[in-house]
Amino acid sequence: MELTAAEQRMLDGEEGEGVRKAMELVVALGRIYGAQDLVPISSAHISGVSYKTIGDGGISYLEHVSKESKVRVPSTLNPSGMDSQRWREMGVEEGFARKQLHIIELYARMGVDTTCSCTPYLAGNLPRQGEHVAWAESSALSMVNSMVGARTNREGGPGALAAAIAGRTANYGLHLDENRAPTVIIDADIDGSLFQHSLLGQAVGSAIGNGIPYFRGIRPDWEEAKIMAAAMAASGAVAMFHVEGATPEAADQDLSGLETMHIGEAELTEAQDSLTGTEDIELIAFGCPHLSEREVREMAAFLEGKEKRSDVTVWFCTSRQVRDSMPREVAILERFGPVLADTCMVVTPVEGLFERSASDSAKACNYLPTLCSQKVRCDSFEKLMEVLL
Repeated sequence: MELTAAEQRMLDGEEGEGVRKAMELVVALGRIYGAQDLVPISSAHISGVSYKTIGDGGISYLEHVSKESKVRVPSTLNPSGMDSQRWREMGVEEGFARKQLHIIELYARMGVDTTCSCTPYLAGNLPRQGEHVAWAESSALSMVNSMVGARTNREGGPGALAAAIAGRTANYGLHLDENRAPTVIIDADIDGSLFQHSLLGQAVGSAIGNGIPYFRGIRPDWEEAKIMAAAMAASGAVAMFHVEGATPEAADQDLSGLETMHIGEAELTEAQDSLTGTEDIELIAFGCPHLSEREVREMAAFLEGKEKRSDVTVWFCTSRQVRDSMPREVAILERFGPVLADTCMVVTPVEGLFERSASDSAKACNYLPTLCSQKVRCDSFEKLMEVLL
């Protein structure tokens, strides 16, 4: 691998032991994947935040790294295992909460922005087209690759943190033009709702694995794209997509010789059925990925003037920025359930609280059975609200 003189000095430890160790990991990953060199990054987004997912071993690792390292590019965090202020209300045990707050403090010591959100592009961390970044959240990296035209691979948590400390990542995979081309054409026939975009993502991810789809027949906005991207990343490993006439790199693609798949009502029904294993539910969770201002506004408009008539628990998950910016709408939602920030239902210790959950997110419905031991119902916001009203 070819390193610049400055990079070699970093690898030799001339900028400190923390930078040396970060460079060792970045270079090792590059060699594994055949990278010829490194590229500077403009930002990082780091996973491995919830105590539920990283455990005591993760804490020990972060305690060690934080003693000698600082990030050198703007860096944000994925959701943690609880709302940092309302964890008691969620039913989280104090021992879990104490360790979770310690994890966030360790990241803060390294200069990481401790806004914990899976939609950092809606909370100030928005790259520009063509910039190289190191992002570890599967739906978020798909969004910046696809809707923004920035460039990142599907980083692991330690790799994204090392890249943030080094300010560089290995130049392979989706950082290279030749690996960003579509592998299959998707002719989509859907009604355009958020829920149908989620089911579309579920169907496509299940069908193509880690391919790169080129969509025709849809023109998703940011909310529709993010829930579709999340489902494709969870049901498969899709890290990038193109949409005809919408995404910044779509017009440059050669579609000759590509297989075409049709996704319509039958495929969406099959996708929904594959995610549903119960009708009787105890928890309804929205915001996977985190709810945007538009989604909060639309949910509040739907619920305004209505009364909750069920004891089913409801969680609305969003970023701190969105929650703090919409006090009126948040107050409406709070009559039905807490509006939680910093967290997501799939990384909370929900299995100790509930057994049967529901969501309008195909991503959540993929992970709730495996990470949270839940029986799941996947349905639209409107249908799930019928349980409450």
